[in-house]
Amino acid sequence: MDTSVKGLNKWANSHTSITLDFLRVALGVFLIYKGASFITNNRDFEDLIAPISNFLGGMFVFHYIAAAHIMGGIIIIFGLLTRWAIIAQLPILFGAVLINFIGEMHLGNLLVAFLVLAISLFFLFFGSGKHSADYYFKMEK
Repeated sequence: MDTSVKGLNKWANSHTSITLDFLRVALGVFLIYKGASFITNNRDFEDLIAPISNFLGGMFVFHYIAAAHIMGGIIIIFGLLTRWAIIAQLPILFGAVLINFIGEMHLGNLLVAFLVLAISLFFLFFGSGKHSADYYFKMEK
């Protein structure tokens, strides 16, 4: 079995289904929603990152998360540079899981963060699929 990215893309494109495309779009919509939620509820966000605010610049983290979620969500919906958008999400998602262990444990938040992290890791290896801008532009060559 070819383990290169090209080999993984060939396998993914031969095993893709519309369900996985809907899952990718749902992931993108959820990330946009969370990015907009951080912007509109910035006080809640400040409370959320309070346990780690001494280690990281609070405003930098706030702007990075909001921008990465909104722009990454849009890119993931279209399936354009999906792996790069997922890579930008990974520090945020690992932080979302970790923050539940550093601060006060919220089981619901932990489950959502872990589920989104698992789906993101899946698409990091699987790619954007056959019904995506990446596939379209690759076939245009």
